[in-house]
Amino acid sequence: MSGHAADFTGGIPQHYDRYLGPVLFADYANDIAQRTVVASPRRVLELAAGTGIVTRRLRDLLPTGVHITATDLNPPMLDVARTKFQLGEQVDFRQADATALPFPDNAFDAVVCQFGMMFFPDKDKSFREVYRVLAPGGRYLFNVWDPSRGFHPTTEVVSTFFPDDPPQFYKVPFSYHRIDPIKASLEAAGFLDLKFTVLTLEKEIGRADDFARGLIHGNPIVDEIRKRGGVDPEHVVNALTVALHQQYGFDPAPMILQAIVVESTKK
Repeated sequence: MSGHAADFTGGIPQHYDRYLGPVLFADYANDIAQRTVVASPRRVLELAAGTGIVTRRLRDLLPTGVHITATDLNPPMLDVARTKFQLGEQVDFRQADATALPFPDNAFDAVVCQFGMMFFPDKDKSFREVYRVLAPGGRYLFNVWDPSRGFHPTTEVVSTFFPDDPPQFYKVPFSYHRIDPIKASLEAAGFLDLKFTVLTLEKEIGRADDFARGLIHGNPIVDEIRKRGGVDPEHVVNALTVALHQQYGFDPAPMILQAIVVESTKK
């Protein structure tokens, strides 16, 4: 993922992929990949590819010969993504800033971004960049979390350890979801045929302690905790495990997720 003071480095990518990927991201990755293949693109760009969860589904669903370029601002995330592919799968990995893409005009038939838009510091600029690199008639698909169906008590739990200076990371993933401003920004960039879909899923938390570990160690919030000092992140994981059991029940437990999927076309 890119920008917004979010560095996914150190051990974060491995925890993100192992503990959060299956619960939060895999099903939405399948959905956005299926939406992408409908238009039969030959050249696909992925922004904020992270550990390659969407990239892997795109490669599985797209025909042989389609080329995928997966980008992220954080190279350690892409290092994990590379392990999911073999030589010859026609997938390139490149570090790239989504607000200053290092690609020529009209270079791609589709651009995909899963849960990355919220982290881009200049969203309007990112829309203009996507529009520039898309070929005429190309499609831009992305999704964002809908906070109207909150799915974990992480912020509240972490704040109990730092009441005077609570870590702020989890405000970012839920900060960009209002449809009217998104629509206005896309139209200003030149996009047409906008479609917004609210997608609600029920997922199972297999083990609350694993999920809690991912929510703390699989995001930059763990660095915010360490910088404040005085609290072992493991103590936060333990407290969050208790809170997850209180909110959802004991293992395994169902959890409701909700996201907004956005589809648009370059005229």
